Amino acid sequence: MAVGARSGHDEPEERPQRSGGSFPPGSGPSGPGSSGTGPVDSGHPGRPVGGLPPEVPPADGGHAAGGGSGHGGTPEEDGEPGDEGRSGGRKRQRSFWKELPLLIGIALVLALLIKTFLVQAFSIPSDSMMNTLQRGDRVLVDKLTPWFGSEPERGEVVVFNDPGGWLESQSVPEPNALQTVLSAIGLMPSAKEQDLIKRVIAVGGDTVSCKRGGKVVVNGKPLNEESYIYPGSTPCDDQPFGPIKVPEGRIWVMGDNRQNSLDSRYHQELPGNGTVANDKVVGRAIVVAWPVTRWATLPVPGTFEQQGLAAAATAAAPGALGLAGAIPLVLWRRRTRRTAGH
Repeated sequence: MAVGARSGHDEPEERPQRSGGSFPPGSGPSGPGSSGTGPVDSGHPGRPVGGLPPEVPPADGGHAAGGGSGHGGTPEEDGEPGDEGRSGGRKRQRSFWKELPLLIGIALVLALLIKTFLVQAFSIPSDSMMNTLQRGDRVLVDKLTPWFGSEPERGEVVVFNDPGGWLESQSVPEPNALQTVLSAIGLMPSAKEQDLIKRVIAVGGDTVSCKRGGKVVVNGKPLNEESYIYPGSTPCDDQPFGPIKVPEGRIWVMGDNRQNSLDSRYHQELPGNGTVANDKVVGRAIVVAWPVTRWATLPVPGTFEQQGLAAAATAAAPGALGLAGAIPLVLWRRRTRRTAGH
Protein backbone atom coordinates (compact mmCIF):
# COMPACT_ATOMS: atom_id res chain seq x y z
CA MET A 1 0.00 0.00 0.00
CA ALA A 2 1.33 3.43 -0.89
CA VAL A 3 2.09 5.89 1.86
CA GLY A 4 -0.97 8.04 2.58
CA ALA A 5 -3.42 5.68 0.69
CA ARG A 6 -6.90 5.29 2.04
CA SER A 7 -7.53 2.35 4.39
CA GLY A 8 -10.69 1.23 2.60
CA HIS A 9 -13.28 3.43 4.34
CA ASP A 10 -15.59 5.45 2.19
CA GLU A 11 -15.57 8.50 4.35
CA PRO A 12 -13.41 11.34 3.04
CA GLU A 13 -10.12 11.55 4.75
CA GLU A 14 -9.85 14.45 7.15
CA ARG A 15 -6.72 16.48 7.70
CA PRO A 16 -5.31 15.92 11.23
CA GLN A 17 -5.88 18.80 13.55
CA ARG A 18 -3.22 20.48 15.68
CA SER A 19 -2.40 19.15 19.11
CA GLY A 20 -5.14 19.77 21.57
CA GLY A 21 -7.92 19.52 18.94
CA SER A 22 -10.78 16.98 19.11
CA PHE A 23 -11.57 14.26 16.63
CA PRO A 24 -14.89 12.63 15.84
CA PRO A 25 -15.32 9.13 17.12
CA GLY A 26 -13.83 6.59 14.82
CA SER A 27 -11.78 9.15 12.91
CA GLY A 28 -8.48 10.92 13.34
CA PRO A 29 -4.99 9.63 13.60
CA SER A 30 -5.83 6.72 15.89
CA GLY A 31 -8.82 5.51 13.99
CA PRO A 32 -8.97 3.30 10.96
CA GLY A 33 -7.01 4.68 8.11
CA SER A 34 -4.72 6.66 10.36
CA SER A 35 -1.13 7.01 9.20
CA GLY A 36 0.18 6.91 12.81
CA THR A 37 1.74 10.35 12.67
CA GLY A 38 -0.81 12.46 14.55
CA PRO A 39 -0.90 13.66 18.15
CA VAL A 40 -1.63 11.54 21.19
CA ASP A 41 -4.86 9.54 20.78
CA SER A 42 -7.50 10.61 23.20
CA GLY A 43 -8.65 7.01 23.50
CA HIS A 44 -5.21 5.74 24.44
CA PRO A 45 -3.70 8.16 26.97
CA GLY A 46 0.02 8.03 27.34
CA ARG A 47 0.69 6.76 23.80
CA PRO A 48 3.42 9.01 22.27
CA VAL A 49 3.43 10.76 19.00
CA GLY A 50 4.51 8.64 16.09
CA GLY A 51 3.61 5.39 17.71
CA LEU A 52 6.69 5.14 19.94
CA PRO A 53 6.41 2.92 23.02
CA PRO A 54 5.38 4.68 26.25
CA GLU A 55 7.93 5.73 28.80
CA VAL A 56 9.30 2.78 30.67
CA PRO A 57 8.65 3.11 34.38
CA PRO A 58 11.59 2.75 36.78
CA ALA A 59 12.40 -0.85 37.39
CA ASP A 60 13.35 -0.44 41.02
CA GLY A 61 10.22 0.97 42.48
CA GLY A 62 10.53 4.66 41.66
CA HIS A 63 14.31 5.16 41.37
CA ALA A 64 15.66 6.73 38.21
CA ALA A 65 17.41 4.40 35.83
CA GLY A 66 21.10 4.03 36.51
CA GLY A 67 20.87 5.61 39.96
CA GLY A 68 21.73 2.86 42.37
CA SER A 69 21.91 5.16 45.37
CA GLY A 70 18.42 6.46 45.08
CA HIS A 71 19.52 10.09 44.72
CA GLY A 72 19.92 10.26 40.99
CA GLY A 73 23.71 10.49 41.07
CA THR A 74 26.87 8.44 41.39
CA PRO A 75 28.37 7.55 44.78
CA GLU A 76 31.22 9.98 44.17
CA GLU A 77 28.77 12.83 43.62
CA ASP A 78 26.63 11.91 46.61
CA GLY A 79 29.66 11.77 48.92
CA GLU A 80 28.28 9.00 51.10
CA PRO A 81 30.39 7.82 54.03
CA GLY A 82 32.67 4.98 53.23
CA ASP A 83 32.73 5.63 49.50
CA GLU A 84 36.34 6.91 49.55
CA GLY A 85 37.78 3.43 49.77
CA ARG A 86 35.49 1.94 47.09
CA SER A 87 35.55 4.63 44.43
CA GLY A 88 38.76 6.60 45.12
CA GLY A 89 36.79 9.79 45.82
CA ARG A 90 37.80 12.79 47.89
CA LYS A 91 40.21 12.33 50.77
CA ARG A 92 39.36 13.48 54.23
CA GLN A 93 40.90 16.82 55.24
CA ARG A 94 43.84 16.70 57.62
CA SER A 95 43.04 17.52 61.21
CA PHE A 96 43.91 21.03 62.41
CA TRP A 97 45.93 19.61 65.28
CA LYS A 98 48.04 17.63 62.82
CA GLU A 99 48.72 20.78 60.76
CA LEU A 100 49.48 22.97 63.80
CA PRO A 101 53.13 21.81 64.25
CA LEU A 102 53.79 22.51 60.56
CA LEU A 103 52.32 26.00 60.83
CA ILE A 104 54.39 26.72 63.94
CA GLY A 105 57.54 25.50 62.19
CA ILE A 106 56.93 27.74 59.18
CA ALA A 107 56.24 30.73 61.45
CA LEU A 108 59.51 30.18 63.33
CA VAL A 109 61.52 29.92 60.11
CA LEU A 110 59.96 33.14 58.79
CA ALA A 111 60.63 34.89 62.10
CA LEU A 112 64.29 33.89 62.00
CA LEU A 113 64.66 35.05 58.39
CA ILE A 114 63.02 38.39 59.16
CA LYS A 115 65.14 38.85 62.29
CA THR A 116 68.34 37.99 60.43
CA PHE A 117 67.84 39.95 57.21
CA LEU A 118 64.99 42.46 57.53
CA VAL A 119 63.80 43.91 60.84
CA GLN A 120 64.52 43.16 64.48
CA ALA A 121 62.91 44.46 67.66
CA PHE A 122 65.06 45.87 70.46
CA SER A 123 64.13 46.89 73.99
CA ILE A 124 65.51 50.11 75.51
CA PRO A 125 67.08 49.23 78.88
CA SER A 126 68.34 52.66 80.01
CA ASP A 127 67.63 56.39 80.00
CA SER A 128 70.59 57.43 77.82
CA MET A 129 68.39 58.32 74.82
CA MET A 130 65.63 60.24 76.63
CA ASN A 131 63.37 61.84 75.58
CA THR A 132 63.67 60.40 72.10
CA LEU A 133 63.54 56.89 73.57
CA GLN A 134 62.42 55.96 77.04
CA ARG A 135 63.20 52.95 79.17
CA GLY A 136 60.98 50.03 78.12
CA ASP A 137 60.32 51.27 74.59
CA ARG A 138 60.48 48.72 71.78
CA VAL A 139 62.09 49.90 68.56
CA LEU A 140 62.24 48.25 65.16
CA VAL A 141 65.67 48.23 63.58
CA ASP A 142 66.22 48.10 59.83
CA LYS A 143 68.76 45.36 59.09
CA LEU A 144 68.15 45.13 55.34
CA THR A 145 69.91 48.22 53.98
CA PRO A 146 73.33 47.37 55.48
CA TRP A 147 73.28 44.18 53.36
CA PHE A 148 73.28 46.42 50.27
CA GLY A 149 76.29 48.45 51.39
CA SER A 150 74.46 51.21 53.23
CA GLU A 151 76.54 52.86 55.97
CA PRO A 152 75.44 54.88 59.01
CA GLU A 153 74.75 58.56 58.39
CA ARG A 154 74.83 61.61 60.64
CA GLY A 155 71.73 62.01 62.78
CA GLU A 156 70.55 58.40 62.60
CA VAL A 157 69.74 56.42 65.74
CA VAL A 158 71.61 53.13 65.43
CA VAL A 159 71.97 49.89 67.37
CA PHE A 160 75.49 48.48 67.52
CA ASN A 161 77.35 45.67 69.25
CA ASP A 162 79.63 46.57 72.12
CA PRO A 163 82.95 47.57 70.48
CA GLY A 164 84.73 46.21 73.54
CA GLY A 165 84.75 47.56 77.07
CA TRP A 166 81.71 49.84 76.78
CA LEU A 167 79.42 47.67 78.91
CA GLU A 168 81.91 46.11 81.29
CA SER A 169 81.04 48.54 84.07
CA GLN A 170 77.29 48.30 83.49
CA SER A 171 75.06 45.56 84.83
CA VAL A 172 72.90 43.77 82.28
CA PRO A 173 69.26 43.49 83.42
CA GLU A 174 67.89 40.00 83.80
CA PRO A 175 65.43 39.19 80.99
CA ASN A 176 61.88 38.27 81.91
CA ALA A 177 60.16 35.08 80.75
CA LEU A 178 58.62 36.73 77.68
CA GLN A 179 61.94 38.20 76.52
CA THR A 180 63.62 34.82 77.03
CA VAL A 181 61.08 33.10 74.77
CA LEU A 182 61.14 35.82 72.13
CA SER A 183 64.94 35.96 72.05
CA ALA A 184 65.04 32.18 71.61
CA ILE A 185 63.05 32.43 68.38
CA GLY A 186 64.78 35.60 67.18
CA LEU A 187 62.03 38.15 67.80
CA MET A 188 63.97 39.87 70.58
CA PRO A 189 67.73 40.29 71.08
CA SER A 190 69.45 38.17 73.65
CA ALA A 191 70.75 39.92 76.75
CA LYS A 192 74.10 38.27 76.03
CA GLU A 193 74.49 40.16 72.74
CA GLN A 194 75.50 43.36 74.60
CA ASP A 195 73.98 45.90 72.22
CA LEU A 196 73.83 49.67 72.61
CA ILE A 197 71.74 52.39 70.98
CA LYS A 198 73.02 55.94 70.31
CA ARG A 199 72.77 58.74 67.75
CA VAL A 200 75.40 59.10 65.03
CA ILE A 201 77.01 62.55 65.33
CA ALA A 202 79.92 62.20 62.90
CA VAL A 203 81.07 59.66 60.30
CA GLY A 204 84.39 58.68 58.79
CA GLY A 205 86.40 61.67 57.61
CA ASP A 206 84.56 64.17 59.84
CA THR A 207 86.16 66.32 62.52
CA VAL A 208 84.04 66.66 65.65
CA SER A 209 84.53 68.69 68.84
CA CYS A 210 82.65 70.31 71.71
CA LYS A 211 83.83 72.87 74.29
CA ARG A 212 82.30 73.42 77.71
CA GLY A 213 79.39 75.83 77.38
CA GLY A 214 79.39 75.48 73.61
CA LYS A 215 77.75 73.35 70.95
CA VAL A 216 78.86 70.19 69.20
CA VAL A 217 80.72 71.20 66.06
CA VAL A 218 81.04 68.93 63.01
CA ASN A 219 83.35 70.03 60.20
CA GLY A 220 83.17 73.58 61.49
CA LYS A 221 79.36 73.66 61.61
CA PRO A 222 77.68 73.93 65.05
CA LEU A 223 74.71 71.64 65.57
CA ASN A 224 71.37 72.96 66.79
CA GLU A 225 70.32 70.03 69.01
CA GLU A 226 67.34 71.42 70.91
CA SER A 227 64.93 69.21 68.95
CA TYR A 228 66.29 65.92 70.28
CA ILE A 229 68.51 66.27 73.37
CA TYR A 230 66.91 65.82 76.77
CA PRO A 231 65.43 69.09 78.13
CA GLY A 232 67.88 70.68 80.53
CA SER A 233 70.88 68.79 79.13
CA THR A 234 73.93 70.61 77.80
CA PRO A 235 75.69 69.44 74.63
CA CYS A 236 78.89 68.41 76.44
CA ASP A 237 79.47 70.33 79.69
CA ASP A 238 79.93 67.11 81.63
CA GLN A 239 82.58 65.82 79.18
CA PRO A 240 84.06 68.24 76.61
CA PHE A 241 86.11 66.65 73.83
CA GLY A 242 88.00 67.14 70.61
CA PRO A 243 88.72 68.08 68.06
CA ILE A 244 88.75 64.44 66.94
CA LYS A 245 89.23 63.19 63.41
CA VAL A 246 86.92 60.21 62.88
CA PRO A 247 88.74 57.43 60.97
CA GLU A 248 87.23 56.10 57.76
CA GLY A 249 84.81 53.26 58.31
CA ARG A 250 83.94 54.40 61.84
CA ILE A 251 81.37 56.62 63.55
CA TRP A 252 81.20 58.94 66.58
CA VAL A 253 78.06 58.40 68.66
CA MET A 254 76.39 60.26 71.54
CA GLY A 255 73.24 59.77 73.62
CA ASP A 256 70.42 62.31 73.56
CA ASN A 257 70.47 62.45 77.37
CA ARG A 258 73.99 63.81 77.46
CA GLN A 259 74.43 63.92 81.24
CA ASN A 260 73.32 60.28 81.51
CA SER A 261 75.06 58.63 78.55
CA LEU A 262 78.39 56.81 78.51
CA ASP A 263 78.97 57.36 74.82
CA SER A 264 82.01 57.96 72.58
CA ARG A 265 83.22 60.76 74.86
CA TYR A 266 83.85 58.36 77.73
CA HIS A 267 85.75 55.68 75.79
CA GLN A 268 88.51 57.64 74.09
CA GLU A 269 91.14 55.56 75.89
CA LEU A 270 89.96 52.39 74.09
CA PRO A 271 91.04 51.30 70.59
CA GLY A 272 89.37 53.57 68.06
CA ASN A 273 89.49 56.57 70.47
CA GLY A 274 85.80 56.24 71.26
CA THR A 275 84.64 55.61 67.70
CA VAL A 276 82.66 52.55 66.58
CA ALA A 277 83.44 50.47 63.50
CA ASN A 278 80.68 50.43 60.88
CA ASP A 279 80.68 46.64 60.82
CA LYS A 280 79.60 46.68 64.47
CA VAL A 281 76.38 48.47 63.56
CA VAL A 282 73.36 46.14 63.58
CA GLY A 283 71.06 48.60 61.87
CA ARG A 284 69.16 51.87 62.07
CA ALA A 285 66.23 52.28 64.48
CA ILE A 286 63.35 53.46 62.33
CA VAL A 287 60.25 53.42 64.54
CA VAL A 288 59.07 53.16 68.14
CA ALA A 289 56.66 50.23 67.91
CA TRP A 290 55.68 49.78 71.55
CA PRO A 291 53.91 50.98 73.58
CA VAL A 292 51.29 52.16 71.13
CA THR A 293 50.90 55.43 73.00
CA ARG A 294 54.48 56.31 72.04
CA TRP A 295 54.38 55.14 68.44
CA ALA A 296 56.62 57.40 66.36
CA THR A 297 59.16 57.36 63.57
CA LEU A 298 62.81 58.28 64.15
CA PRO A 299 63.80 60.67 61.35
CA VAL A 300 67.10 62.47 60.94
CA PRO A 301 66.93 65.92 62.64
CA GLY A 302 67.06 68.89 60.33
CA THR A 303 70.33 70.24 61.80
CA PHE A 304 72.19 67.40 60.10
CA GLU A 305 70.84 68.54 56.74
CA GLN A 306 72.38 72.00 56.94
CA GLN A 307 74.38 73.06 53.93
CA GLY A 308 78.14 72.60 54.11
CA LEU A 309 78.10 70.10 56.99
CA ALA A 310 79.71 67.42 54.87
CA ALA A 311 81.95 69.82 52.94
CA ALA A 312 85.10 68.88 54.80
CA ALA A 313 84.48 65.20 54.39
CA THR A 314 83.99 65.57 50.66
CA ALA A 315 86.44 68.39 49.96
CA ALA A 316 88.85 66.03 48.27
CA ALA A 317 86.19 64.70 45.92
CA PRO A 318 86.29 67.53 43.33
CA GLY A 319 90.10 67.45 43.25
CA ALA A 320 90.14 63.72 42.77
CA LEU A 321 87.61 63.94 39.97
CA GLY A 322 89.58 66.72 38.32
CA LEU A 323 92.79 64.71 38.51
CA ALA A 324 91.08 61.65 37.07
CA GLY A 325 89.85 63.72 34.13
CA ALA A 326 93.17 65.52 33.57
CA ILE A 327 95.35 62.40 33.30
CA PRO A 328 93.75 61.07 30.06
CA LEU A 329 93.89 64.60 28.56
CA VAL A 330 97.60 64.97 29.31
CA LEU A 331 98.38 61.56 27.87
CA TRP A 332 96.39 62.34 24.74
CA ARG A 333 98.26 65.65 24.19
CA ARG A 334 101.65 64.00 24.66
CA ARG A 335 100.75 61.31 22.16
CA THR A 336 99.56 63.95 19.66
CA ARG A 337 102.81 65.93 19.93
CA ARG A 338 104.89 62.79 19.51
CA THR A 339 102.99 61.87 16.36
CA ALA A 340 103.38 65.39 14.92
CA GLY A 341 107.16 65.30 15.53
CA HIS A 342 107.71 62.21 13.36
